[in-house]
Amino acid sequence: MSLVIYKNVSINRQNKTVLKDISFSLESSTFYYLIGKVGSGKSSLMKSMYADVPIANGLQAEVLGFDLLNLPRKEIPFLRRKLGIVFQDFQLLQDRSVYSNLEFVLKATGWHDKNQMQQRITEVLKEVGMSTKSYKMPHELSGGEQQRIVIARALLNRPKLILADEPTGNLDPNTGFQILTLLHSLVDSGHTVLMATHNHQLIDDFPGKVFKCVNKQLLQDS
Repeated sequence: MSLVIYKNVSINRQNKTVLKDISFSLESSTFYYLIGKVGSGKSSLMKSMYADVPIANGLQAEVLGFDLLNLPRKEIPFLRRKLGIVFQDFQLLQDRSVYSNLEFVLKATGWHDKNQMQQRITEVLKEVGMSTKSYKMPHELSGGEQQRIVIARALLNRPKLILADEPTGNLDPNTGFQILTLLHSLVDSGHTVLMATHNHQLIDDFPGKVFKCVNKQLLQDS
């Protein structure tokens, strides 16, 4: 089953074409890498999938059943609730605990029952190996621990697709290895992961399907 389908899609940033006439699909329960030089369009492609960067033109651009070519602005929050997004720079709220960070996301995405929220937060923290850290403030956590919380946050609404933009970029090699182990384990749980990275060693250590942004094109390594 295809979660993402792009056909002959072009993406512009600041009136410049960064990707032109690209076609690809993402299938369920699969790990994908997105590689390419800085400025090659990796982040723009990911951001287009959650309607943060508009698609200039194309025959088809569909993400989790949402038609990005004809997506009303009011529908964008519903698309984003079905995605999990993992940022390189964490983007945790620094003025509240881990638990409150996760609770904030659940409330913002329509959860109301306090018991259900508590249960879901407990589940995702256990899934990322952070069950004992819910009371901690972000600044009390290491970079690797913060990234695990970011992954927990991405899992809250049980997304089929997780977009991870350079999730190991600010981490030391050993911690990055641990984060990749965690992300790959999510595929076994039925998630699809698309991860942008500069680190080719990770691809050797954790094989997956590879897309490469080069010369405004998107190529798939065989």
